[in-house]
Amino acid sequence: MRNEFTAFSVLSLLLVGLAAYYWSVAALYVLIVLIPIIALGFYDMFQSKHAIMRNYPIFGRGRYFMEELRPKIYQYFVESDIDGRPYDRTIRTLAYTRAKGITDTAPFGTQLNVYDEGYEWLNHSIAALNAHHLDQSPRITIGSAQCKQPYSASVLNVSAMSFGSLSTNAVLALNGGAKMGSFAHNTGEGGISLHHLTEGGDLIYQIGTGYFGCRTKDGKFSPELFAQKAALPNVKMIEIKLSQGAKPGHGGILPAAKNTPEIAAIRNVEPHTTVFSPPYHTAFTNPIELLQFIEQLRRLSGGKPIGFKLCVGIKSEFLAICKAMVKTGILPDFITVDGGEGGTGAAPLEFSNYVGMPFKEGLAFVHDALTGFNLRQHIKIIASGKIANGFHIFRAMALGADACNCARAMMLALGCIQALQCNLNTCPTGVATQDPELVKGLVVADKKTRVAKFHQKTVESFVELMAAAGLANPKLISRAHIYRRISMSEIRRYDEIYPPIAPGCLLQAGTCPQHFKIHMQEALPHSFMPAPGQ
Repeated sequence: MRNEFTAFSVLSLLLVGLAAYYWSVAALYVLIVLIPIIALGFYDMFQSKHAIMRNYPIFGRGRYFMEELRPKIYQYFVESDIDGRPYDRTIRTLAYTRAKGITDTAPFGTQLNVYDEGYEWLNHSIAALNAHHLDQSPRITIGSAQCKQPYSASVLNVSAMSFGSLSTNAVLALNGGAKMGSFAHNTGEGGISLHHLTEGGDLIYQIGTGYFGCRTKDGKFSPELFAQKAALPNVKMIEIKLSQGAKPGHGGILPAAKNTPEIAAIRNVEPHTTVFSPPYHTAFTNPIELLQFIEQLRRLSGGKPIGFKLCVGIKSEFLAICKAMVKTGILPDFITVDGGEGGTGAAPLEFSNYVGMPFKEGLAFVHDALTGFNLRQHIKIIASGKIANGFHIFRAMALGADACNCARAMMLALGCIQALQCNLNTCPTGVATQDPELVKGLVVADKKTRVAKFHQKTVESFVELMAAAGLANPKLISRAHIYRRISMSEIRRYDEIYPPIAPGCLLQAGTCPQHFKIHMQEALPHSFMPAPGQ
């Protein structure tokens, strides 16, 4: 639209000039209207705050005009983030206001119906703490005794989004924001590009089933290429993606329209072809081989933290991995837990809606399983399930997380308007497209600052919630701190909904909790398949 507007401006002025020359000088009066419009359009093209206006001069202002016709910003919070209800408006509002430095307070009290089934809250303490006296940027150390280069991570980081799915400028802005705010940026399974390195932010290098960036010509894992990538100083951790919440068991898709020669070179694939990530790994076939693969990556990376990401599916499979950890003594440094309700730019509707364990149940199960095998103290858990505000971080930690990853809200901080064109290469804000004309609309210098501000304000809100609960350290957060309305007449604490289990109780059959027994019987350390006869 930028080129079209320039052509329109030149043509309009030319036509007015010809009309004045051949017809009447009165035609010049049209310039009274035309010149201000053209001037406004060129201002829109060169301002750096609004990608929509940069990409669609004049017409892009329609969006902001329509927003002014709606109720003011505090009324957006009427949309609830209660389970099963639309909540994207709340996420969008928080991301925009915090990223832009606009006040995110709201008048007239609670904007949610506290008597709705599913409403959740944390109870404050009479002995509340002064949040300003607490660490405003809490961090955790990721790295077991088997790790030689542990990493100090923020409690909130950028979740996995690949270059290819995201644009050049979106990746630059996310990584630049990570650098400014001292948090980590997950590369996604698309590999490490120059754009991940330019701004100097910390990286979590994700390896998916396609082994992009570290694959042979036939799509198998290449230890040599991996070692080159893992040696980069920006790479602080490596994450093996077993599955993602939006399409577990399906694999990713890079449309041919987005598979440019640059992206193809980064991924070691043919350009201008649709690229499918297989739904399974070829580097391992059972739990013990998975752990041996982790050990191999740790050695090839020089001892950097190695972990894996999954959306929990068949419970016995994860328990089989835990049994393999006990059997081999090989431990991941971290596990990232995604939920079946996770987001994506492209996935079959059936997978998005009906496959994979929901985030809360998956997170609680992973924490409990590691606790039951006496492994929890050695392995950090990262939560990745629609984290968008301080309460979401607090709630995830109550269920067992040590840190959180955030994708959707980070995209919104970049300027995403949820146009739902991620899979069409026509994203109007330049976030999820490879169209150079649209990508120009996203100004890195402006958007990386917004990403950093969103991170800062969200972490600060989490610290304020901790202080309100009388807690000085995230390690003190437990399931007892979160309450949920089950019905009009029943409220339960999280430790009642997700009852914790005793450390080590899964190591002996006699102490195994009832709700774990059948899954423990099915779990085999040398196979992802259930035990015969189960």
